[in-house]
Amino acid sequence: MKRLVGVQLKRLRLSSPATQDGLALAGGALLPLAFSPFDLWPLAIPLVALLLWLWQAITPRRAAWRGGLFGIGVYTVGISWVYISLHDYGNAPVVFAALATALLILVMAAYPALLGYVLVRWGPRTLWLSGLLVAPALWVGLEWVRSWLFTGFPWLAIGYSQIDGPLSGLATYFGLFGVSWAVVFSAGALLLLIQGKRSERLIGGLTALLLWIGAWGLGTVNWVELAGEPLRVSLVQGNIPQERKFRPEQLENTLVRYAELSLDVASDSDVIIWPETAIPVFFQDAQDFIQHLEVEAVNSGVDYLIGVPSGSWETEIFHNSVFSLGGEHGFYHKHRLLPFGEYLPLRWLLTFFHRLVDIPMADFTPGGTDQALLRVAGQPVGVSICFEAVFGSEIRRTLPESRFLVNVSNDAWFGRSLAPYQHLQIARMRALEMGRAMARATNTGVSAMIDERGRITAQSQLFKTQVVQGLVQPLRGTTPYVILGDGVVLLLLCVSLAVGLGLGRRFG
Repeated sequence: MKRLVGVQLKRLRLSSPATQDGLALAGGALLPLAFSPFDLWPLAIPLVALLLWLWQAITPRRAAWRGGLFGIGVYTVGISWVYISLHDYGNAPVVFAALATALLILVMAAYPALLGYVLVRWGPRTLWLSGLLVAPALWVGLEWVRSWLFTGFPWLAIGYSQIDGPLSGLATYFGLFGVSWAVVFSAGALLLLIQGKRSERLIGGLTALLLWIGAWGLGTVNWVELAGEPLRVSLVQGNIPQERKFRPEQLENTLVRYAELSLDVASDSDVIIWPETAIPVFFQDAQDFIQHLEVEAVNSGVDYLIGVPSGSWETEIFHNSVFSLGGEHGFYHKHRLLPFGEYLPLRWLLTFFHRLVDIPMADFTPGGTDQALLRVAGQPVGVSICFEAVFGSEIRRTLPESRFLVNVSNDAWFGRSLAPYQHLQIARMRALEMGRAMARATNTGVSAMIDERGRITAQSQLFKTQVVQGLVQPLRGTTPYVILGDGVVLLLLCVSLAVGLGLGRRFG
């Protein structure tokens, strides 16, 4: 079998550069299949190995071109939902939505293009040094840069694809970027097994085996302990269509729907959670309704977490918030805002954007980094809103005090696309990194209960009015990732890169 694969690779190597360019584009287009909702997680490794192979024996410029084609394939398939958000729900003209989506795809594709150029231009020619040391370090280093540059957009980071695989065991220790490193390392090892010399095949096989066994073993270690009895939590998915959500004439129907769904499950709940902007008007404009809901909450002995914008026209300060009522009152104001959706970066330059795209409540102020945790059912809770779940650093800020995590979102902006499932997969990684269960409430789905291992214990269907009920176990304790953050991974990447490049200069 190995000989047959080697023969096929030799044939491919003799094919035209244009054909190999096409392989790069096709391989990138297939990569989103490794992520949710397809969850073909093993596919990520051979596809990354394919790209590493396509970067062999070519010029740096050609490597950049192929990396860019790979990226175009990945993001054209993987984030096409951006067009849906801008055109279908933001009412942007077709041409503007298409151009804006294409520009974002090209910006994202620039990362693998840069990776290919750097790897071929300055990387070692020795296969095992390139595949096992330098390529994984560069890949993950650029993923880290992508997580903060231009406000950050780490969507489809390769590590997310492994949430259901053995490599996910590394997330508790090294976070998302540690898992991403393991994927690229495994791809390099696979390439060694296919086309390396005998000694290189031995190195690739043994190191990959040790990595996978070690990751699985590390994933079985428990770093947290019980912190009270399980809580009965209900996630109310109101399923309010995005095109009607912020219409004044729809407000009463929206509030009635959420109230009725909540009252039906109040007797079986300790905590009821409503999604982001479930109340689609400012907090002070919904006082009568909130006071009535408070009475019901006290009578039922239930605590609520409710997504509602807050602020005042007098101060001209507005927040995307979550409000707790029932037992203890409090606000959490979203800290990591979504650019263009919740605030306009470079406002002096990009004011035309708001003239072309109609996004309600798109001028929020970020909340502080030192906000006190909300408490429900006597437990401190780490709350995040929508886009914040993409950043481990945001969720990590609530630890170790929080006993469980809550994420509220309005994924209706994504329509019937891949994004709601990708967003849920991202939330699962946060739960695993932090060693905390997460309750995730969304307007149109996918709402879910996630345990501290990142496993889904209950979930809703997309675009269905539904209440998801389940038990959430409060936990205490800290995982190594909570203590160390991404710093230890970045240090290891620098060491790996330095060793790989140093040995490359010495041995060629």
